[in-house]
Amino acid sequence: MNYRKLGKTGYSISEISLGTWQVGGKWGDPFSHDNADQILNAAVDAGVNFIDTADVYGDGESEKAVGRLVRSRSERIYVATKCGRRLQPHTTEAYQPKALRKFVEDSLQNMDLDTLDLIQLHCPPTDVFYRPEIFELFDRLKDEGKIQNLGVSVEKVEEALKAIEFPNVTTVQIIFNMFRQRPAELFFREASRRNIGIIVRVPLASGLLTGTYSTNTAFSPTDHRTFNREGAAFDKGETFSGVAYETGLAAVDELKTVFPGEANLAPDALRWILTFDAVSCIIPGASKPAHLTSNLQALDRPAPTPEQMAAVKRIYDEWIKNPVHYLW
Repeated sequence: MNYRKLGKTGYSISEISLGTWQVGGKWGDPFSHDNADQILNAAVDAGVNFIDTADVYGDGESEKAVGRLVRSRSERIYVATKCGRRLQPHTTEAYQPKALRKFVEDSLQNMDLDTLDLIQLHCPPTDVFYRPEIFELFDRLKDEGKIQNLGVSVEKVEEALKAIEFPNVTTVQIIFNMFRQRPAELFFREASRRNIGIIVRVPLASGLLTGTYSTNTAFSPTDHRTFNREGAAFDKGETFSGVAYETGLAAVDELKTVFPGEANLAPDALRWILTFDAVSCIIPGASKPAHLTSNLQALDRPAPTPEQMAAVKRIYDEWIKNPVHYLW
């Protein structure tokens, strides 16, 4: 495992870390703690020391699994969770310091921990990033010892740029992959200038970038890749990075010629992300241990050649950029 600095937190964290959106099993299935324990312990065994979760993952069950892992291991494991998405409706007006404080305290109880290494606002509406009183709350929570650091998870580059104007924001979690390249422009430069840790989420565009999907691939009715392609449940950009499924398949076919002989493109797609020095870590998910094994293979891949980097950009420009680049 290789490690990078998580911005001004000072934490040295694994380049390939773990997101726990689906650690309890396939999207939409009942949460399996046995499955979660297998994946989480295998990750730590492989040198992963940064785990990202959220209070809404498995309705709190993911947090419980992560807390159990931390308490059962001797290694230093950095825990990041998120708050805000439990608000119903999920609106700017619903974001109030009292509600967010309760969410943080609930997460501590779920995980049976004394403090959170990192708490992140969970993709709040854009207007929340223009409300200083929301960010000031987390200074008080830090003074109380309930959190160590504040970060944000965002949908849009605009939100990321606004968030890092607040001095207590230490990290930004953002979608970045071969099909979502805009963050590498202004945002990465500004984040590096301010010593902000960058946590890359949705690195495989909901699995599209594994190269294992086809027009015949069937997703369950409860899978967001079925019901959220047009943003019916949450931001469209969370599903296939906002790329139309058929367009994504066509672009992946071209990517397979750039990385020939690979039945699974996931390690190459993750290794591509690691070529960007501004990135602190990637948090691919895993619904079974084999997914974790696949993700960790990125560490053994050579860096893409200049020719491969140029080819990835050409494919993005040809297939992806026009419909999605300026939306997020």
